[in-house]
Amino acid sequence: MKPYETSKLRDPRSVAITGASSGIGEALARLYAAPGVTLALAGRDAGRIEAVAAACRETGAEVVAATLDVTDMAATAAWIAAAEARAPLDLVIANAGISGGSGAGGEDAAQTRDIFAVNLAGVVNTVMPAVASMRARRRGQIAIVSSLAGYRGLPGAPAYSASKAAVKAWGEGLRGALRDEGIKVSVICPGFVTTRMTAHNTFPMPFLMSAERAAAIIRRGLARNRGLIAFPPPMAAMTWLFGALPGWLADPLTRALPAKD
Repeated sequence: MKPYETSKLRDPRSVAITGASSGIGEALARLYAAPGVTLALAGRDAGRIEAVAAACRETGAEVVAATLDVTDMAATAAWIAAAEARAPLDLVIANAGISGGSGAGGEDAAQTRDIFAVNLAGVVNTVMPAVASMRARRRGQIAIVSSLAGYRGLPGAPAYSASKAAVKAWGEGLRGALRDEGIKVSVICPGFVTTRMTAHNTFPMPFLMSAERAAAIIRRGLARNRGLIAFPPPMAAMTWLFGALPGWLADPLTRALPAKD
């Protein structure tokens, strides 16, 4: 068994995951898939989400896949409601997100709005209807996928880092706000993970890990109800320290970072 895995995790039996057609979302779907588990998987690409669903069914899980744009508030709420009707959700992972960057002309107005629409409004659209259902039964867990890029605004991807900072702070606040109602909330802040999103990066990515390893770390953290699941530890520590630096010292350093394409 690999060192980041454990054989005694108590997994949820009904899980909903957005952005499940690739990357971390796909890896989490495959990891949670097992006999007796119900998965509600959503993604924007119909072919990819169906392929992930088929792979999860092969392990014995009951899977319903949907093509979903999380910026559509009504459609996302309906998707959560349908998943709830099949099997009350133990865990909802708000994972859907898009990248950005200042390469090739920078994040223009349209791209900036798109990033905030998916990475911030899309998370809200997923979490709020799930919370309403969990609140009624006083049980459930919410996982919000942020990023280590949310620890400080980065000139190389200002809208992306800002959107991830927003959901990080929101999730941290929700954790305290919902604790007495029996709802657990965790914020996930990965570093560089091998996904479709990072495939276009041309700069060095320290501590790059596979989506499967990232999913195993996330699963373990959620099972332990950790409020913040930030990894890998060396990069998380450096990013935290970087975010704590005063502006006069941090600004020259951030300007020296490579721009994301």
